[in-house]
Amino acid sequence: MSRFAPPSRRFAIALAAAALSGLLQVLVFPRFSWHWLAPVCLVPLLVALKGLAWPERLVVGWLSGAVFWAGVGYWIYAVMRDYAGITPFVAGLLYIAFFLVMAIQPGAFGVLAGPFLGSPWAVLAVAALWVALEGSYQHFFFTWLQLGNAAVDFPLPHPLRLAPWTGIYGPSLVFAAANAAVAVAVLQRSARPLLGLLPLAGLVLLPALPAPGPQRDVARLVQPNVHPDLIKAGWLAENGTAHLAKMLEMSKASSAGAPPTLLVWPEYPVSAYYFDDRASRAFLERVARESGAAFIFNTISFEDGDRARPQNSSVTLDRNGERLSSYSKIHLVPFGEFVPWPFHLFVEKITMEAGMFRPGNQISVATVGTHGIGTFICYESVFANSIRKFTRNGAELLVNISNDSWYARSAARDQHLLVARMRAVENGRWILRATNDGITTAIDPAGRVVAALPSYVQDTLDVGFDYRSELTGFVRHGEWLWWICLLGTAVKLARDYATARRNRLR
Repeated sequence: MSRFAPPSRRFAIALAAAALSGLLQVLVFPRFSWHWLAPVCLVPLLVALKGLAWPERLVVGWLSGAVFWAGVGYWIYAVMRDYAGITPFVAGLLYIAFFLVMAIQPGAFGVLAGPFLGSPWAVLAVAALWVALEGSYQHFFFTWLQLGNAAVDFPLPHPLRLAPWTGIYGPSLVFAAANAAVAVAVLQRSARPLLGLLPLAGLVLLPALPAPGPQRDVARLVQPNVHPDLIKAGWLAENGTAHLAKMLEMSKASSAGAPPTLLVWPEYPVSAYYFDDRASRAFLERVARESGAAFIFNTISFEDGDRARPQNSSVTLDRNGERLSSYSKIHLVPFGEFVPWPFHLFVEKITMEAGMFRPGNQISVATVGTHGIGTFICYESVFANSIRKFTRNGAELLVNISNDSWYARSAARDQHLLVARMRAVENGRWILRATNDGITTAIDPAGRVVAALPSYVQDTLDVGFDYRSELTGFVRHGEWLWWICLLGTAVKLARDYATARRNRLR
């Protein structure tokens, strides 16, 4: 007779429902982008939690999260295989480890949401729990998509109207509350719990997002289209001089149309060394002068001048080639720019610069004329609280320089763009996004993509934009809603624990 009994029928059904919820969450985001699923994608998971013991709820929640993260992060396997110097087998193991670790918060959600569903305040309690755990990713290993990102292209505009006041946490709370209400209605076989969503009708009273406004300035975004595989194959040694000459030519103002007042080069594999290489610095200053525009570009700097301690940085020059500001990337990509311990024993980082990258420690805003410009680098776009600090410190325009070529033709490019669009809404700012080979875009303060270049081509995008000085509620007050959800969840857990303990002592 086997020592291991097969799972009960109820538990087996719960596992299937959890997997379904994970799949539905995958479908919410690119490349499928079925955003209308956001208010119901968690329902199978929530319904499945009824009647399960806490270890079963842990497994059920964990499975749902694992399916989700494996689905939206499928591209991690190819990135690790192709650029981290490891075998496909090890890349596969790291990919599995990735989605199992990322499923810790959904596992905790499964454990805690089960009892919450029986509460008189089930809808609010479950929604707050979801937001509290979702927001915690930023303080751990990796963060990427949040449920609230679906609001950017949701068929109804009202959830997105919360973002300038609450950040992404407001839309996430709305969608989580809708899921909880539907789940409780199913469990109780009554439409009555849906009445808990009536307060959401107040969203229609929120101000509409900004209409397309004047575009009084012009920026030129340069897309070099240099794939990392070319650099690995020695392309730079043979073609580097001609490539830089082409970049200079693409950067010069043309006679047609209004001349750009801002030139942006992306983060890309042809590394510049503005701070410690005279030839690089002279060339970049020349680009600024011949373009006749303020110039933002990516460079490698070195902490304390130590070449074993590189930093991923941006520099802003004025139209005469004088340096206005520099900024070093604060949030580094795990395995991309540094390898967490102990993985460095057998995994190389993806970027080609020697040494482990060191994070910066200070937000920097460049003053160009009378306007402030904040430049953040690549993956930093997922950190809502960090991006708002640029705006809080005086940025009237946000610039995102990125190199998404590591993602190849996967959905990661579209996912990254979706995240950046939410940052535009939260901050009430234009975001100009220059990338190596796509997706190069201009995003207005309502999160709309105003213009974009085709991917995988070498080209420039001249696009109008406007500087904005108004501060949104989110910029002023930060992640206040996340903290309320976190505190509210902690208080409820403490009260439930105290009540259970009193009942045991009777």
